[in-house]
Amino acid sequence: MAGIKEIRTKIKSVQNTRKITKAMEMVAASKMRKAQDRMRAGRPYATKVREIAAHLMQAHPDYSHPYMQERPVRAVGIVVVSTDKGLCGGLNTNIMRLVLARLKEFEQQGIKVQATALGNKGLGTLTRIGANLVSQETQLGDKPNLERLIGAIKVQIDDFVDGKIDAIYLATNRFVNTMKQDPSFIRLLPLPSGLADPFQSAPEESGEVVKSTYGWDYIYEPDSKTVIDDLLMRYVEGLVYQAVAENMASEQSARMVAMKAASDNAKKVIGDLQLVYNKTRQAAITKEISEIVGGAAAV
Repeated sequence: MAGIKEIRTKIKSVQNTRKITKAMEMVAASKMRKAQDRMRAGRPYATKVREIAAHLMQAHPDYSHPYMQERPVRAVGIVVVSTDKGLCGGLNTNIMRLVLARLKEFEQQGIKVQATALGNKGLGTLTRIGANLVSQETQLGDKPNLERLIGAIKVQIDDFVDGKIDAIYLATNRFVNTMKQDPSFIRLLPLPSGLADPFQSAPEESGEVVKSTYGWDYIYEPDSKTVIDDLLMRYVEGLVYQAVAENMASEQSARMVAMKAASDNAKKVIGDLQLVYNKTRQAAITKEISEIVGGAAAV
């Protein structure tokens, strides 16, 4: 009977685990819808800022903003966007595998790298490999806070403007659908000449270039240079916000799928254990009956 008691304990343990994974699946499903709505709500803002900035730069081709200046690459900055918590499948593993591959490529080319970690999982990996961390931000919560994000990113942006680094790359998970999230390594700075949308194209490739269809110029207040400077700053901030929003939507989708798979596996394990329990219990009962019959026959 000791075997039966052990199996019963295992069944109870797996049932308790299934309750937890089922609850986490439902919570992730609820958060996923909110995260996806937040992600989609940020896209029109970034699109409109990008269009206006592109039109202004086409109207003033003589002005070159520091964010647009291409330089020979000798040092780069990498911003790694990850999650604060685990239990979301291979989401963090995939993005960190991509980051480590790019770090190896930069090392082989003799390019120095400094990193910024947004999220606890990425921070842990970068710390373990001894990366040059210049800033970090963890415990981002379920809703991206632009002020906290810009505080961590500003270190990299200032180094780019000062010429200490020649490019900034953004590593994040791009949300495709509930079942698919693509790890992406996109260039944040310098901005492409046509201000292509990096989230609508393959990593490190230009998307559709914004072309102006207007035949007139804008009226500026106070002047065109100040307006372009502010717009490009807002555009870069919008890209960072969008990257974190995409990663959060990917996180909740991946967690929902992972917890559903865990719940289904737990149900299967419970069924298998229940079958073993019934067989073991039946064998024990049969053995007891045989012993009783044998004892009665001996008497």
